[in-house]
Amino acid sequence: MPFSKLGLSQPILQALSDIGYKTPTDIQKQAIPIILSGKDLMAAAQTGTGKTASFVLPILEKIHATQLDAQNPSSQLRSKSIRTLILTPTRELAVQIAANITQCAKYLPISSLAVYGGTDLEPQKKRLLDGIDILVATPGRLLDLAYQRALYFDDLETLVLDEADRMLDMGFIDDINKIIDRLPGARQSLLFSATLTDEVRYLADTVYDDAAEISITAHKKTAPKIKQWLITVDKDNKSALLSHLIVQNQWNQALIFVEKKHSAAKLVAQLEKRGIAADCIHSGRSQAIREQILADFKAGTLRFLVATGIAARGIDIQQLARVVNYDLPFPSEDYIHRIGRTGRAGASGEAISFVSKDDFKNLCAIESLLGHLIERKEIDGFTVKKTVPVSVLNYHPRRSY
Repeated sequence: MPFSKLGLSQPILQALSDIGYKTPTDIQKQAIPIILSGKDLMAAAQTGTGKTASFVLPILEKIHATQLDAQNPSSQLRSKSIRTLILTPTRELAVQIAANITQCAKYLPISSLAVYGGTDLEPQKKRLLDGIDILVATPGRLLDLAYQRALYFDDLETLVLDEADRMLDMGFIDDINKIIDRLPGARQSLLFSATLTDEVRYLADTVYDDAAEISITAHKKTAPKIKQWLITVDKDNKSALLSHLIVQNQWNQALIFVEKKHSAAKLVAQLEKRGIAADCIHSGRSQAIREQILADFKAGTLRFLVATGIAARGIDIQQLARVVNYDLPFPSEDYIHRIGRTGRAGASGEAISFVSKDDFKNLCAIESLLGHLIERKEIDGFTVKKTVPVSVLNYHPRRSY
């Protein structure tokens, strides 16, 4: 099915052609018609499935139709007003969504803006003076702007909660409720999440009473073209093992995940001592530096990027060959989001995890989530002193909310 069958107008179809998007993904096929019909929607779709375009494209189409209707009072933006609000958990994801909007709205007179913390508030306030068609925002920065009366929600037509499960994990529930309380009741509400947990469904109940629901992939599945394997390794051998794999396998690029920001800087230094140029992003670095490093990584001038979990859902590189879980993530659901940085939109990819004996329970949780054991490989010269047992697939870790 081509995009033209989904009710999208020619300017959007031309922009999609320029980007190289030829056929819609499963989430796009199902979500776009529902959103164009004006219905509320709750959707479960894993990272890498084309989820962002599944709500961006119909939102652009609806705004375009409003602009063409000169008799419609809402065809003109009022000062400080917004038509669409997209809430997202991280700065990186906000930037990614805003870039997607810019690409898809290339031939439309539609304004968009991403607002997030760590940057000067004043330029964002000035941009809002003329009104914005689509505002992408992190919850904290949006409330800052609202408290300063830099924007108004009276004309809001569409609310999108993107990565709802991640926003709950990051403790944004109070901010989300404060924002929803400010919004007009007559709006279209869209909620997208990698998983539809009980907590996400409870949040959905506060957003709307009745909504269409779609689920593209069972949350225990990962993209079939991502080859997953792990290496058991003693903790003190991790950096040496990573360097060995990079050199011996002649890796051209890799996104390497660690759990703590001090570990990121330490690993970069260890790699550089072995002649491997790398850089890192984490919450301790300024937004400007993080954006430049991400741009270098996307352009290929930076081959190896070490990142904490802030980047798990904020990096969109179509041809990223591999990700490395230098540290296993917790909670286990974050494993899905991390490895989803490779194998984007049907492409193939590789996910490698380093596992030490202390990671055993975490590994059990991840493999139980997947529903299968991850292939284990041994690397010559890296025999472990502390053996990692075979996982227990019915393992269920305790989680509290």
